[in-house]
Amino acid sequence: MTHVTENLPSSTAGPLVHGGRSAAMATAFVRGGVAAGLGLGALAVLVTAAWISSPFPDSGPGEVLHTAAGLWLLAHGVDLFRTETLSGYPAPVGVAPLLLMALPVWLVHRAARDTLEPYSEVTTAGPRPSTGGAVAAVAGGYLLVAAGVVLYAASGPLPADLVSAGLWLPAVVLCAAGLGVWTVSGRPLPEQEQAAVALRSAARGVVALLGGGAALFGTSLVWHAAAAQESFDGLAGEWSGRISVVLLTVALVPNAAVWAASYGLGPGFSLGAGASATPLGLVGPAAVPHFPLLAALPSPGPGSWPHWSAVAVPLVATLVLGGCVGRSARLWTGRETALTALVGAWACGAAVAVLAAAAGGPLGSGRLSAFGPVWWQAGAAAVLWGAVVGVPAALGVRAWARRGLKPAQAPAPAQAPAPAPAPAQAPVPAPHAPEPVTPMEAAPDLATEHASDPATASDPATALAPATALAPATAAAPVTVKGGRWQGRLKWGRLGWGRAARGGAATTAGPGSEEDDEPGFEPYDFLPAAWEPTLSPPPPLLPGQPSSVPSSDESSGPGRTEAPEAMEPPAPSA
Repeated sequence: MTHVTENLPSSTAGPLVHGGRSAAMATAFVRGGVAAGLGLGALAVLVTAAWISSPFPDSGPGEVLHTAAGLWLLAHGVDLFRTETLSGYPAPVGVAPLLLMALPVWLVHRAARDTLEPYSEVTTAGPRPSTGGAVAAVAGGYLLVAAGVVLYAASGPLPADLVSAGLWLPAVVLCAAGLGVWTVSGRPLPEQEQAAVALRSAARGVVALLGGGAALFGTSLVWHAAAAQESFDGLAGEWSGRISVVLLTVALVPNAAVWAASYGLGPGFSLGAGASATPLGLVGPAAVPHFPLLAALPSPGPGSWPHWSAVAVPLVATLVLGGCVGRSARLWTGRETALTALVGAWACGAAVAVLAAAAGGPLGSGRLSAFGPVWWQAGAAAVLWGAVVGVPAALGVRAWARRGLKPAQAPAPAQAPAPAPAPAQAPVPAPHAPEPVTPMEAAPDLATEHASDPATASDPATALAPATALAPATAAAPVTVKGGRWQGRLKWGRLGWGRAARGGAATTAGPGSEEDDEPGFEPYDFLPAAWEPTLSPPPPLLPGQPSSVPSSDESSGPGRTEAPEAMEPPAPSA
């Protein structure tokens, strides 16, 4: 069975691959729809529980479900219209609780992550859906359900603004799905080091800014705790109403942190048409409804040192941004460090602008048409803070980190190697023909000895042997005359017969003669046992002369007498 499945033709395997990928995309589409249903169901349960616990419910179950649908759209940043007003005209509601927005974002993020997570393992069988396809499938399933919710809420007390729904719904869903795919891919950053450091520093700067804003808001709320308690008691008297107000307050805490961060940046935030709060003071008539969080607003009039101290929030945030860049820029140039910090400031400003746009919005018509920070002003102020404070901070941290580094020396330019000079050659002497030297002239003392020896004079073959052996040849071991017998004698590291006398006669080295040794030369009268000198080939024999080479049967054995070797004198030196 295995061989059959492995040897399928390509025409049969193709549809299987496409079918598997289509099934994965269909699963992702269903996951997106399920994520939308879960978020809508969670809000429906919460609104229904509040309606049941209310002592005086003035609406039916249908209106409760319509309200839940409107709040679900508001959690995506969609502006709603409140139809039940005293004037009879619909009033816009656009302040979306950011904590409530975290619910649909998390659901879409998890749907996209779960779509690709089974394919992250190498051993997983089946075709892996593409990243863009997974995002599109999850977002498509989610937006299909969202379109039905928009149509359903249109007949309720909180219909959606179609323009706002067409902008915010796809943007929030696509960003959340892309975040899930980025998470399952290991949260990769750009390969360029400067870009990665800029994004990382921008993220830390935004977190520091929001944390400082939350601390600033908490401090002001504690400072105005009495006014906040009075506002809370005036909104609800029964426990069900108090729970609803507490839940709404908690959901709006992230909005308050963004407002406080914008306040510290300088532009502040709007409190209705023609009214704004900045560190310099509260300008214009503020149309502030009774709500516990709004009790933390600054008092009307010019600001004082407690209000001015709010600038410490963006100061610390930009120092964090610059410090993150400076620690990573130890081996960078100053220009690269400044550009990276500036890019991080722009990224931080873009994030602040998006958060400011999501945290604010209208609460009604007329004077209530603008509440919260102005997105472009908050973003521009964040960029300005990053450029003025963050860039010098990055350069300063870089300089401090480089204090122990030695300046790198520029490598010397490579030079072509000079041609090597030609080796000096010793002058070659002109060749000259050696002068013929007779045996008697080369070694007169040897000839005299042989002539005076009656034993050798009587034998003509023996008398001629020295003359033949003394033919000019290559240098051999030096010999000495001892007791009328030829005896070879070698000196360690020196071979030769001696030098020729100035008168043309050659001299031989006697037993104690060291006349032709070089200064400091010490002769050795013995050699290692394993060293055997290379002997010259024997001279040709004359007719009737007995051979001195032992036969095979005489070559070894005790009592064998070695024949004296005939030595050849070297050619006389010039």
